[in-house]
Amino acid sequence: MRKLLVLLSFAFLFLPFSLSAVELGGITMPDKLQAGESRLALNGAGIRSKFVFDLYVAGLYLTDKNSNAHAIIYSDDSMALRLHIISSKITSEKMTKATREGFEKSTAGNVEALSAEIEQFLTAFSDKIVDGDVFEFVYFPNQGVVVSKNGIQQTLIPSLIFKRALFGIWLSDMPVKAKLKKRLLGE
Repeated sequence: MRKLLVLLSFAFLFLPFSLSAVELGGITMPDKLQAGESRLALNGAGIRSKFVFDLYVAGLYLTDKNSNAHAIIYSDDSMALRLHIISSKITSEKMTKATREGFEKSTAGNVEALSAEIEQFLTAFSDKIVDGDVFEFVYFPNQGVVVSKNGIQQTLIPSLIFKRALFGIWLSDMPVKAKLKKRLLGE
């Protein structure tokens, strides 16, 4: 019996890290996220920083673990990106500007076809942003991207092409931050 307990105790040491929540920058990212009928698992999480300032903690949630950014961007499966603001340096204006730049990079400058969707998305940042705010961008197949702030739905953008551009901000070949991309991919 004692031998069995020792073996079981030892086995628990090697369980994948993803079975528990991740703590970064004082924020605990849950290991699971319910998205409608889908139960999404934390694929990876990281901190977005600029210069010496930590700005937000991001977590990527997928139906199945995946480290292929291209496959994630082009997938038509449920997925979510959660941002926890951890800095008073982020303002509505700065978040809007940075997101516009992210769409420019994500689409290689081809934002014209998505301009209406991008403007609709940016309305989620129109109210004051404070340390502690949580934004969630959840994609549902055949529905689109639901944008929420602090658990309150801000808008729904019914477009798979928009979803690709949005998730591309963090996962494209020109992501907002290469180190953050690696963390979101579970590296």
